[in-house]
Amino acid sequence: MFVHERRRLTGLAYRLTGSWTDAEDVTQDAFARWFALDTDVRSAIRSPEAWLTTVVGRLCLDLLRSVRARRERYVGEWLPEPLPHEVASALVVGDASDPAEQAVRDESLSIAFLTMLESMTPAERVAFVLHDVFAFSFTEIAGILERSPAAARQLASSARRRLRADGPPVAATADHTDVVRRLRLAWESGDIGELVGILDPDVTLVADGGGLVGAALRPIHGAEAVARYVAAVSAQAPGLELREQSVNGLPGLVAERAGVAATVAAFEVAGGRVVRIWAVRNPGKLRLWGAA
Repeated sequence: MFVHERRRLTGLAYRLTGSWTDAEDVTQDAFARWFALDTDVRSAIRSPEAWLTTVVGRLCLDLLRSVRARRERYVGEWLPEPLPHEVASALVVGDASDPAEQAVRDESLSIAFLTMLESMTPAERVAFVLHDVFAFSFTEIAGILERSPAAARQLASSARRRLRADGPPVAATADHTDVVRRLRLAWESGDIGELVGILDPDVTLVADGGGLVGAALRPIHGAEAVARYVAAVSAQAPGLELREQSVNGLPGLVAERAGVAATVAAFEVAGGRVVRIWAVRNPGKLRLWGAA
């Protein structure tokens, strides 16, 4: 039971924080608190799952409140920590027999979705993820947030309005893999014209170096500018190798030097073109990727 619970709780904490490191720490803390309870107290708890979820939810809420200030001091753009296939696939939990619910759970792990969650307040994010992704009732969420069910419902509604204002992430299509492959080939060849043709005219690239490695400090907009930036990265890093790999459940690219991941890129594709690129270069966020 606890193996499944650890996976579920880590998946919840990752969606709430966007950080695998924080998700592991929060889950470990929740289990430590569980086992620190007196035996009699533990036996009196009717639902260990609900107890652990409450602890994880509150720990993430406190963490989200504290990191907002830290992220204001972050060097450049902050992006969620990307996950390779074997890690991300283990976090898709729930009833796989319901295609609609499965789609929501899959989408909730994408870099696009996690990035959009950053626009929410901590309480909105907790209420939204618990209700819309994990199907918790507002009565249950109210207990975690220590608010009324009506207030929890309002927080989730406010979160949905933020998502609508930002524009929902485009759902992955069958040509996603093909577009990413074409982008890889054009990137490897340094063909600016081919890159421009694969990119949407209004494409945006966001890079996260965390001040530890070179990366654009602000988003880059427009096909020409993004194409030249991508080509320059290869020109300035001889020996860089690109490989196609799933990033948070969707086709992405990993750029490696001497077998070590230097950049993990996720993409949003629409109309056969790349409309957004998220490039994570912060070494602290790439520890799960290791060598090829």
